[in-house]
Amino acid sequence: MNRDTDTKMSRLVEIMALLRSEAGCPWDREQTHESLRQHLLEEAYEVIEAIDQGRYEDLAGELGDLLLQVVFHAQIASEAGLFTMDDVIASINAKLVRRHPHVFGDAVIKTADEQTVHWEQSKMRKEGKKSAIDGVPRELPALVRAYRIQNKAAAVGFDWPDAAPVWDKIREEIDELKHAVEEASAEKIEDELGDMLFSVVNISRFLKTNPEDALRRTIEKFTRRFKQVEAVFATKGRTLSDATLEEMDAVWEEVKKKEKC
Repeated sequence: MNRDTDTKMSRLVEIMALLRSEAGCPWDREQTHESLRQHLLEEAYEVIEAIDQGRYEDLAGELGDLLLQVVFHAQIASEAGLFTMDDVIASINAKLVRRHPHVFGDAVIKTADEQTVHWEQSKMRKEGKKSAIDGVPRELPALVRAYRIQNKAAAVGFDWPDAAPVWDKIREEIDELKHAVEEASAEKIEDELGDMLFSVVNISRFLKTNPEDALRRTIEKFTRRFKQVEAVFATKGRTLSDATLEEMDAVWEEVKKKEKC
């Protein structure tokens, strides 16, 4: 961080302190760690959305909004005598050095996969983790949480040797889900559906594809195509409710063909 950046960061901390003071803003003074939780989450998702949409001209602003949340929480903690923004920065500095011994020490780590394994193992040794899969927030979206837990388990050797048995596991889980549906057991259906999804997340690791990113991309693709289908029928003075499934499917296929051209 150069001197100009350091000055701007200090200014941001000062602004936040003023906003929280008696001379500041009533809304800012009322906020707590708990009340800001949703704002923190929303700002993080807005950063992700800007990246997904390639709006890099907006990324600096979105990252600034996210940084504000960090400074906001640090200010609240400082007022309570817990820690300061300096402590937040010192903590991440120390962690980055500790977890990159191949950069700041003598360790030899040649690949990203080796670094991932080292990263997880160092947390077990030096950060007091009781389980290899500790540290994955329960509040994460389920796909992300499954992906992170599986990665942590794999880092200590709890993993398939290759993708072949994972494909077999997916087929097995599909069969078990079909059997649960035949039994008409809601509890078993939910359980087996969860097992199937967990297995699909597992294959995504071997394919080196983040399942959350893949699903978000598919959702966007479906949304885009569905709206185009609606638009086609609207030009004919019709809605989808007026159309047959065969008619909708025919237009859907046309939309897909145009996208692939």
